[in-house]
Amino acid sequence: MTKSRVAAIDVGNDSIKAIFGELEYELNIPNIVARDTEDRPVIGIEELDNKNPLDGIHVKVHSPALKDNNVIYRVGNLATKTNNATELDPGSSKSEEDQTLIMLFTTLALDAVKQDAFPRTKNVIDASYTLGTGLPLREVKEGKDAGYRSRLVGNVHQVEFLVTPKYQGLKVNIKFNEVKVYPEGFAAYINLVMDNNLKIINKDLIDKRILIQDIGGLSTDIAVIKNRNVDDDKAQGFNLGVSESLESIREEIRIKHGVELDSRRDVVEIITRKNDRNHIMVKGSRTSVHDITDRILLDLAKKQYRLLRNVWQKNSQTEICYFVGGGSHVLKDYIKTLNNNLDGYNIEFFEDDKESIWMMANAYYKLIMDFVRKTEKPKEPVKAN
Repeated sequence: MTKSRVAAIDVGNDSIKAIFGELEYELNIPNIVARDTEDRPVIGIEELDNKNPLDGIHVKVHSPALKDNNVIYRVGNLATKTNNATELDPGSSKSEEDQTLIMLFTTLALDAVKQDAFPRTKNVIDASYTLGTGLPLREVKEGKDAGYRSRLVGNVHQVEFLVTPKYQGLKVNIKFNEVKVYPEGFAAYINLVMDNNLKIINKDLIDKRILIQDIGGLSTDIAVIKNRNVDDDKAQGFNLGVSESLESIREEIRIKHGVELDSRRDVVEIITRKNDRNHIMVKGSRTSVHDITDRILLDLAKKQYRLLRNVWQKNSQTEICYFVGGGSHVLKDYIKTLNNNLDGYNIEFFEDDKESIWMMANAYYKLIMDFVRKTEKPKEPVKAN
């Protein structure tokens, strides 16, 4: 029997963050796909295998869980170079989108091709995973986690690498030994207070009343924590993320400066990088886009602050709110300024950008490893003759 490999995957609206095995391998892939043909043109085909596979992900995905089956896609960096690239739209449900599954299966396949432990017959690899992942609080409260899990477990999902560096011609059959789907707000709390062995590392926080505002691409979750648990009745999910604002910035830059940015991720890079922040190159000249980014992001920050204020008023004994997720990273300075000028709530951001962006994946890893530890049967001692 194939040994199941642990995977913790956060299918974020900006990118996929994945942790595998004993923390030995991480993957971060832009959440962008584009339909394609079987023989994509490649300049210098003989040099294909010298390139980074992550820059040339070209796959055919087969799964009974997909609405559109056996379709060929460019994924991640390669998809950004096309005119028909798709990113998840505001208002969509992560649990119901084919794109979520395409990204999930492709990420697992990229790990599987590197594993000697999985059986391989010619060019076919049979991979088995124990998966920890999550969905927005709103979708979990609507019961969509059960349907999402059932589409994964009990089926075989296949990813065939087509014109992909190093992996061309390989097929990966993916089975799930177990799938755990966690609410994103609860996962963030686990990550705040516990280490990889679920030992409490933040005793000051453990019994506090906390809000966790997780700002994603398409949605915002506000988890209400008291008595060491998420209060399901008071926790709320909202269809408000940063994607729409990033798209507006991208469009205004195109109209005003005639510059086409490949994806929302390019916008994020412009507004968060350490040097030349909020600047682009226009015909070779360094040009500020501060007027565009400040106006649009401040407007979104005001909406996020309104959500915080409304939830805090209903949970008046809250002691602190932690802002997490990729959207918090983008809006951090604007929300801090608003808070200083207005209500002065006790709020906290993670200054380590990676810690905030990878928080969900890290939390899923802690939770799924704890599940594995609890379910693995201890080996029986060998009896002496």
